[in-house]
Amino acid sequence: MIKVRDIAFVRFGVPDLDEMERFTHAFGLVTSERSNEALYSRGTDTSPYVHVAERGDAGFRGVAFEAASAEDLEAAAKMEGASAIEDLDGPGGGRRVRFSDPDGFPVELVHGRATVEPLPVFKPLPLNRGGDVQRRGVRQRLQRGPAQVKRIGHCVLVVSDFAKSEAWYKSRFGFLDSDRVYLGDPEKLISSFMRCDRGDEFVDHHTFLCVELGEPGFEHVAFEVEDFDAVMLGHDHLKEAGYEHHMGVGRHIAGSQIFDYWRDPWGHSHEHFTDGDLLNAGAEAQLVDPQTVLGTWWGGMAR
Repeated sequence: MIKVRDIAFVRFGVPDLDEMERFTHAFGLVTSERSNEALYSRGTDTSPYVHVAERGDAGFRGVAFEAASAEDLEAAAKMEGASAIEDLDGPGGGRRVRFSDPDGFPVELVHGRATVEPLPVFKPLPLNRGGDVQRRGVRQRLQRGPAQVKRIGHCVLVVSDFAKSEAWYKSRFGFLDSDRVYLGDPEKLISSFMRCDRGDEFVDHHTFLCVELGEPGFEHVAFEVEDFDAVMLGHDHLKEAGYEHHMGVGRHIAGSQIFDYWRDPWGHSHEHFTDGDLLNAGAEAQLVDPQTVLGTWWGGMAR
């Protein structure tokens, strides 16, 4: 077993790359490279791309995770069901090993992509809180427009057999549990919020989640933005551009993220989030019910 460092990117098939590029720009991604057959989009952080759209029938085409080292990639190529090591075609180069998970979802393990220079991110002035005044004599002024995606945060898939999928992902990528979800009987687990194991280093509450609830398929992909103002500015920008709002704005209980979900032109759900929980390998998993997972501290999970 190896341990992945993070999620790397997602892939989608789309029949119209122009239409997808309009959406990715409105959502706050930046075009990294485009050809007649594929669109690669990045955030403001150093990854060369976090979102790939390939010309073809609309649909989810897979998720990729970042291997910690070249040795890990070589070890992965020896796992059951793994492909040989291949070159990546996207900007930044690199190599990959391909898998199919128990439901046939494509999964890639990648390593060696060249990083890019970060892009500037608008950061508002300090906030004045009721008990902590930080800004005096200066007016807060924001910048209207897209939310400026920083990085990809997590991906969620619906699977046919949670126990089988959980074992498959953990045995290959070393995920740890943050919150384990039961339905009715605490022994009946249907999902787990899984995070990367980077030892003492703090990481996102979840990088990957698979849930046994309905027909297997793609559920959503999430991207981090700078702060709450960015979420709300992005919300207004996407609304004015005419895109379909899925759910939010609210604050999750599990993971604590402030969230806002939007659908691309083919119905794939894309989330903006900020202010999520960070855990290290020492954090113990919690057992939660679906009401906690679907619940919010404020705001709603539906329009």
